[in-house]
Amino acid sequence: MQLIEVKDKKQAADFLLTNVEMNRNNPNYIRPLDKDINEVFDPKKNKSFRHGEACRWILKDDEGKLIGRIAAFTNKKYKNKGDDVPVGCIGFFDCIDNQVAADMLFDVAKHWLLQRGMQAMDGPVNFGERDRWWGLLVEGFDPPVYGLNYNPPYYRHLFEDYGFKKFFNQICFGLDPRRKISQKIIDRHAMLSKDPGYRAEYIKKNQLEKYAADFTTVYNKAWAGHGGLKELRKEQVLMMFRKMKPVMDEKIVWFVYYHQDPVAIFTNIPDLNQWFKYLNGKFDLWHKLKFLWYKKMIPNRSFTGLVFGVVPEFQGTGVDAFMINEAALVVQPMNRYTRYELLWIGEFNPKMINVAENFGDTFRSRKLITYRYLFDRTKEFKPHPIL
Repeated sequence: MQLIEVKDKKQAADFLLTNVEMNRNNPNYIRPLDKDINEVFDPKKNKSFRHGEACRWILKDDEGKLIGRIAAFTNKKYKNKGDDVPVGCIGFFDCIDNQVAADMLFDVAKHWLLQRGMQAMDGPVNFGERDRWWGLLVEGFDPPVYGLNYNPPYYRHLFEDYGFKKFFNQICFGLDPRRKISQKIIDRHAMLSKDPGYRAEYIKKNQLEKYAADFTTVYNKAWAGHGGLKELRKEQVLMMFRKMKPVMDEKIVWFVYYHQDPVAIFTNIPDLNQWFKYLNGKFDLWHKLKFLWYKKMIPNRSFTGLVFGVVPEFQGTGVDAFMINEAALVVQPMNRYTRYELLWIGEFNPKMINVAENFGDTFRSRKLITYRYLFDRTKEFKPHPIL
């Protein structure tokens, strides 16, 4: 077997193709956009390079066939509650079902991280934000939603037989958005509706700057500092909204206000993989035109939840139920969507797990695992603490 560090365009292309090869016989596989992966490793596109560095490798067998890949990265901003050693990361792992091959990939990443002063490695994770390419899929191998890691089931034993241990579980929740909202949510909605101070509304594309500011307020109060998440600036959120605008469905992005103050957010987007699956990973000019055609001609029946948050002082008041039912009163009569999936919530956050389970007839649609490997094998392993 031959381990090759990615240093040129041909090797970068092979890095992408390895993922395709490992999933070639899986009818549920949807190839990620090449540009999305390439941008992770482009210092001009990925701001994480300001605080760290990354390296990639591909693995070939003796006949030159692609049989594996891995990336390793350091990031000074990557921190989890309770960490007492510097932690590096690995991601974008793919491999044939062969422990010797997997160990070669894990070893090269470990040694690279050791040389940079790391004492542990987490993976598979993203070199950047946690809304993409995070965790190893271990349950729920339905076609992936956009930005979600997807891998064969045997990857789990490759990680665990090497010595990785579960740092935390990541749970996705699915539901049929056409089904009646649970009576519990309806009752709590009715209770809060008696207070005229509460108001729910969906986003307006012609007022993105206002909603970006409101989103920033809620997100930073509800999420910043939890599980290594950092504060957002309004400018970052506005840029995100502007990128979402061409595919945004206004009526599935919701805000709740108490008097004039934003107190809750419920951000969803149509599942872009329902269109991207026709593009085979490409997004040049021709494929952008194809995407616009598919978007116009093929109804998207699935949408996904990106962020659900309530500011601390309003948690436990029922505002989450108020927002869910307000959204249902608008979305259900549209009869546009038949599937909904709320993307992963860490089990270290039982409050949000409880919110997701109280949506109504939700089910645990997928489970992913973020693993940790301590380089000092005598050191006590500690999973992610409960928030």
